[in-house]
Amino acid sequence: MIYQLNEHSLNMQTLEKLAPNNYTRRIKSHFYAYSTKYEFCRFFAVDDYSEHLGIICMFNSSMMVSSFEGVEFSNDTLSEIASFAMMNKPYSVEFPAQYASALERMCRTEYVGDKRTEFAFCAKHELPDLDVQELPRLDDVYKILAECFPAIKNNHGLWLTDTSHRIRRGLAQSFILDGCSTATVQYIIDKVALIGHVGTLPEERGKHHARKLLYWIGEKLTADGFDVRLFARPHRVSYYEEIGFKKCGLDIVLERKYADI
Repeated sequence: MIYQLNEHSLNMQTLEKLAPNNYTRRIKSHFYAYSTKYEFCRFFAVDDYSEHLGIICMFNSSMMVSSFEGVEFSNDTLSEIASFAMMNKPYSVEFPAQYASALERMCRTEYVGDKRTEFAFCAKHELPDLDVQELPRLDDVYKILAECFPAIKNNHGLWLTDTSHRIRRGLAQSFILDGCSTATVQYIIDKVALIGHVGTLPEERGKHHARKLLYWIGEKLTADGFDVRLFARPHRVSYYEEIGFKKCGLDIVLERKYADI
């Protein structure tokens, strides 16, 4: 059974019981940022009538699924989650890797699986002397990202509102190097910092700006006591390993076949 949660039925004590993984941290970051007050950020319980099994978060066009620690979703539960996804039609569905084959099969009429590698930064404890902007103007960040990500270019207001909201709450941080390369810590949850939205202006690509920035961020955040992670497509493994990241996992993200970005 899947049903929506509200301010009276969901709190951080409940979320702390979820399994410690990226999907849980994503769910927590959305709850920290928006709680249950907005239609674009909704939370749902996954139950089997006698036991609480997990939580689903629908944030804009993405869906995240995580189970409570020690709980395994049955095939019947996965079938219900698949039906929920196809009914709500989010652009992407993220969930723990052990359910990839089953959910991909159950959602195959509407979704296709895309493999994704998880990386953890291995610090050398040598912070390079770079002129990194740690509090850049978000308009400057957007100028770079708009050249790299069509979804951001087409949704400036949504990106700016969400990013500034999270930064003000200490959940995210953007960086710029040399005025042409940027990366954003998309969440800082449970001492884990997830890096995303890495981009460089087209005319400056191939000059190692992004490589230098990612290494700097990895060293800086590690020194600050964080475990630094990022996700990328499998063909980028060698690139991130050269920077200092080590492959630590592989999952599958379901993406809608017929969605307009």
